[in-house]
Formats: sequence, structure tokens, C-alpha cells
Amino acid sequence: MSDLNKNKIVPINYTNRDFNSIREALIEHARRYYPDTYKDFNEASFGSLVLDTVSYVGDVLSFYLDYQANESFLNTASEYKNVLKLMSSMGFKFTKAPASFGICQMFALVPSNPVTGTPDMKYAPVVRTGTTLSSTAGNLYTLIEDVDFSNPNNDIIVARVNETTGYPTYYAVKTEGQIISGELFTHTEAIGAYEKYKKIVLPGENVSEVVSVVDSDGNTYFEVEHLSQNTVFKKLVNPNYSRDNVPNILKTIPVPRRYIVEHSDDDTVITFGAGTSENIMTGSVSDPSTMAIKRHGKSYISDSSFDPFMLTGDEKMGVAPSNTTVVVTYRENTEENVNAGSNTINEVSDVIIEFNDPTKLDSTVMDFITTTIEVTNEDPILGDITLPTLDELKLRASKSFSSQRRAVTKDDYVSVVYSMPANLGAIKRCSVLRDRTSTNRELDMYVISEDEIGNLTKPNLTLKNNLKTWVNTSRMINDNINIKDAKIINFGIEFVIEPSVEANSFDALRAASIEVKKLFETHMEIGEPIIISEIFKTLKSVEQVLDVISIEVTNKTGTPYSLENFSIQANTSNDGRIIYIPETHIFELKYPDVDIVGTVR
Repeated sequence: MSDLNKNKIVPINYTNRDFNSIREALIEHARRYYPDTYKDFNEASFGSLVLDTVSYVGDVLSFYLDYQANESFLNTASEYKNVLKLMSSMGFKFTKAPASFGICQMFALVPSNPVTGTPDMKYAPVVRTGTTLSSTAGNLYTLIEDVDFSNPNNDIIVARVNETTGYPTYYAVKTEGQIISGELFTHTEAIGAYEKYKKIVLPGENVSEVVSVVDSDGNTYFEVEHLSQNTVFKKLVNPNYSRDNVPNILKTIPVPRRYIVEHSDDDTVITFGAGTSENIMTGSVSDPSTMAIKRHGKSYISDSSFDPFMLTGDEKMGVAPSNTTVVVTYRENTEENVNAGSNTINEVSDVIIEFNDPTKLDSTVMDFITTTIEVTNEDPILGDITLPTLDELKLRASKSFSSQRRAVTKDDYVSVVYSMPANLGAIKRCSVLRDRTSTNRELDMYVISEDEIGNLTKPNLTLKNNLKTWVNTSRMINDNINIKDAKIINFGIEFVIEPSVEANSFDALRAASIEVKKLFETHMEIGEPIIISEIFKTLKSVEQVLDVISIEVTNKTGTPYSLENFSIQANTSNDGRIIYIPETHIFELKYPDVDIVGTVR
């Protein structure tokens, strides 16, 4: 009977996961089923080596299984790439290199009319879209609209005079135009036999947008939000512009040749559809007004260039190129920091200039005018130059998924702002509040951007106009949005610590300052208070610090800080643990190396 109990099959315990539990289970298994074959369980024996090896492999596999399981969920994922993939599956589009927008001022010399002495506007040029400019930091910017020096609203002053007669010989004309950070590049790729969902990986590292895709047969491909969308809005010149003051007419056009753009932490990928050119000839691509593919719970509003209602009726998701050569024109930021301070864009790198009826003009004068084109930027060129942290990405993805691309709640509006396409710019922080003084469903949207060195600053007018256009594609029809600048409150931290007995005072002070700096290395949210108890906790966690004597938060004002005055004492809680801030303001530790002052007692 004892032998039967001894050889009784015992179920394997599959819950053993770590090295020790697996090893103990293996030893028990060997003792039970191989008592006469293996008896030496000494740590120096060969059998112990085998058991340790198997236990080690099991421990590694268990860790890998746990790790991969955690990386499959947004809340527990820890790798940046995995978080981006999960965000993409939730409908949130990530852009690694958002563009910066702004207004530049351009100047040109125009000769005087020899008869009237007034500016001869026949020589007033037009600087075309695509002209590239550069800043003192080496960043490149591209003009995204034509700049007409003959516009009667331009400023004109006398630039040069005849030394003998005193009459003007040249006038300086000042005008302005919108610019965007980055330079245009082209990527050519030969496409072989037909392949479903053909992908093209762009070589650029900081691609902000794909401008155009054209094949060698002359076919143009259009970017869409998703491959099941087959119509876009195309801008046509309005022939009655002078009468109704509307420069363009939007016309809905079908786009059987289309693609989507996906940005990751490493590269930018263009994906085409699964159809062939024969699908167009045979009519397999359905009429744009039909809807066959329905994705419940998700809207398709992307931006003002797309029709959110007309979906494709075919199952091919568009036409994939085959047996041709595709030329992709894309915009890439030449530097990671694409912001520019005031009056730092001062060079015309490559000008595209045209004159009205040049055959009737003096070529020498035209060449001279071309060389006189100058540029500057009176206002800074702003955007977002730092990548969001993992926690910020997770929060934005969750809000984006729940909003379904529609702005109903305040969180929905914040999600819409953070998902604005890179070619429109980027906002660093956003907060939406109900206007309590209004009865017309007005919402106040407070936003803030970053300057060229990563400090908070007010966004320029161009960026706010782009934001307003983008938000209008998702807002409720009876909501009124007022975009306002959040007020910046700069602060400093002064603390006194007592180092531990065995620690060097200088090392303790340096370690404490580094930890406080880490606590505020990410910009705070609009309306977020300062938790003084968190600063205490951070300082107490430093190994070389024995005790924290005091902590004082001070308001920093005047150049080079914000001009906003803020009473720290009046806004501190009764227990002294929290410093509150109005919902329309944002705290910023602008210069950590200077604004964090520590003292050793």
C-alpha cells in the first residue's frame, strides 16, 4: 500500500513562477518519481546544475510572459513604442515632430516711376509658396502662402533717393505671410507587382506631414483619415472673389487613389489600399454617397479638409500603386527644436519669385529686386518641442477614445486639441472652462505653448487660428469656443535641509536640488496647484538628507520672468500643504538651476 501511495500521480502545479518555487517543485518531482535513479541533491552536484538551469529558464519565461501581458494593456505598458501602438488602436494619432507656425515680415525694393515719382508697382513681385527661410539657429521654414508686394494694403516707405535731385529712386515695400517649420524633401520608390496594402517607409526622422504622393503615370494619391474614407474637400479658386470676398470654393471629390500616414517613434509609414486600377475601370469602387462599411462607436471627423460623412462602398479600401514609380513629397523638421524667437529668422535661403508680365520689364531691375528680398519675424514662431511623457500619452489616449472624435464634454475638447495634426502646429497645455457669465453655451479654452528653449509662452495668432479651425470640426453646433491665453506664474523654491552625519554637506545639497528639479521637469497643467508636501516627501527620500527644516515657494516676476504678480501666502491652504492657483493660470519653474535654492543647516 505504501508503494502505491508513493507512485501515485500527483498533478503538476502550474502556478510555480519564480526560481525557488520551480526548483523546489522539480526536486519534489525527482524524489517522488525517480527515488532510485537520482538521490544527490547537493548544491555542488551535476543534478543540482540541471535543476538550476531549468529553474532559471522557467523564471525567465515567467518574467517574459508577465512583461508581455503588461505591455498589452495601456494602463500597465511601460515601453514608449508599445504605448503608441495601443494609442493607435484606440484611434489616437501620434506625431513625433509637430510643426511650428508663425508670421514673417518680408521686404523688397521697388523702383520709382520716372514720371510720377511714385512706386512703380509693375515691378512689385510675388514671392510664391515654397520659398524657404532660415533662422540664426539653422532651422528652415517654408512659406505656405503667396506674398504679393503689389497689395495696396502693404506699408511703403522711401528707401533710396537721388543724391543730386533728392527724389526717391527706390521704395521699400513691407508685407507678411504665414510660414511653417521644416523643409520639403522628395522620396522616390519603384513599385513592382501589385501588393495589397503596400507600405512606403519615409527616410526622414522628423517628418511633420506628407504634402503629396504622385506616381509616374501622373496619378495623384490623396491622404485620408482612414482607408474606408474615399472623399475629400478640394479647394477651387472662386472666380467671384472680388465680389463676395471668399477666396476658395470647397468641392467634394471622390479619391479612389488614397493613403493614410502613420507616425511612430522611429519612422513614418504611408499605407495604400488593397484595390487595383482595374477596380476603377470596372466600377468596383462604389459611388461616394453610398455607405457599406460601418464602424460603430466611432466618427470620422479628422479635419476641415475631409468629408466626415461619405464613406466608401467598396471593400478594397482604395487603389494600391503597382508597376510604377511613386514620388513622395514630405515636410521634415531639420532640427528637433523648431521654435524661433523674435527677429531670428533673417535669411532667405531659396526664393521663388515671379513678376507680372516680365517680358515688358527690365531684366536687370528684376534681378536687383530679387537680391533685395529680406525677411524677419516680429513675433516668435511657436509650437510644442518636447514629447509627452508616458503618463500624458495614456491620459490623452483614454480621453480620445471616449470622445469618439466628437467634442461634448470638457475632456473631449482637451483631447481634440492634443490630437491636432502636426501640420497645424501643437499646443503644450490646454484647459476648458465654462464661461459662468455667459448664457449662450460659451466655453473658454485656455492654451499655452513652448518657446525655442522649452519655456512656456503664449501661442501666436496663427497657431490659435489653426486651433480654432481644427476644434470647429468636432465641436457641438451650439457651443461657442473662445480661445484665450493662460497666464503664466513663475515661481522659485527655497529649502533648508540638515544632512546626515556621514554625508558631505555639498553632496547632500546637490542631491536634494537634483531631486526637486526632477519633480518639476515636466510642465504642470493649467490650474494645477503646487503640493508642498510632495516637495517635503521628495527631499526626505534623499539618502544624504537627515531632515527637512523648511520649504518656501516664492513668486518670480519681471524680466526675464512673467509679469504676472501672484500672492503665494494668500493662496496657500490653512495647513500650509497646498498652494492653489486660478483655473486660468499655470505654474512654471522657468530656470530650475537658478530658481531652486537650497541651504544646509
